[in-house]
Amino acid sequence: MEPKIAKKGPYAVDLEVDKSYYWCACGQSKNQPYCDGSHKGTEFKPLLFKPNNTGKAYLCGCKHTKNPPYCDGTHNSL
Repeated sequence: MEPKIAKKGPYAVDLEVDKSYYWCACGQSKNQPYCDGSHKGTEFKPLLFKPNNTGKAYLCGCKHTKNPPYCDGTHNSL
């Protein structure tokens, strides 16, 4: 099963060091790029991550990145 492409581009977000975040891996969350539980009943699970730095980050919106949860430009080839 492929994840739903929520956005063909990254989400620019502000993150805080050592805070826990759950990145949506299924693409169905209404709270992109974060999980809202919409994956329930699917094979997808959100990705728990804690950033190393406080500040702006670009989280994957297409859900096909090779470096989750961060955008790696994969959306350009979809």
